[in-house]
Amino acid sequence: MNKPEFHIFVCTSSRINGTQKGYCHSNESTEIVTNFLEAIEENDISDKVMVSNTGCFGLCNDGPIVVIYPEGTWYGKVTPDDVLEIVESHLINGNIVKRLEI
Repeated sequence: MNKPEFHIFVCTSSRINGTQKGYCHSNESTEIVTNFLEAIEENDISDKVMVSNTGCFGLCNDGPIVVIYPEGTWYGKVTPDDVLEIVESHLINGNIVKRLEI
């Protein structure tokens, strides 16, 4: 893979030992990752976008957290249903989803 234009980090409450437990994990963050992967593939932008799951960002009250680089845009309280809007608005059209931005 070439260097991606966008790198999406999704908190899945991953621990160093590989287990997943915590606020984001218990609020469908793994489904959020899956939805990003599917939406990216469906929109034929997989050569431009990389998705990684992460450990805790420390903002559990705003979780699940999604961070998109290179802009450094932080989204909070993301649900699996928000993913397509983020992909279409932010990644394809270059518009931050203001209602989710933190």
